Amino acid sequence: MNRYLLITSIVGGLTIILGAFGAHALEEILDVSQLKSFETGVRYQMYHVLALFFVNIYDGFTAKYKIWISNFFLLGIVLFSGSIFAISFGIQAKYIWFITPIGGLFFILGWFLMAILFVKKGK
Repeated sequence: MNRYLLITSIVGGLTIILGAFGAHALEEILDVSQLKSFETGVRYQMYHVLALFFVNIYDGFTAKYKIWISNFFLLGIVLFSGSIFAISFGIQAKYIWFITPIGGLFFILGWFLMAILFVKKGK
């Protein structure tokens, strides 16, 4: 069993729960700006759940590279989306503002590693 597919499935389910929570429960609690930020966190999380799924079913990557890419994307989800969720719920951005771009950097690293592997595979 590929544990990253299991993790991806769980994170995917949590993403749907968070999206529904944001659409139904949070519109009464958060202002428009906070809700928009929350939705951004959910959207980027779902993009990367789909990318994680692809990475882990694709036969063109070795197990080692699947782990690297998966870890980059999972760290990106936790740091990028997680920090946006925290800010949406009232943690002052001035205390954790730097976490969001670090999460974005992990997303970028995962995508660039995939690009490098596709180029190497095409040679």
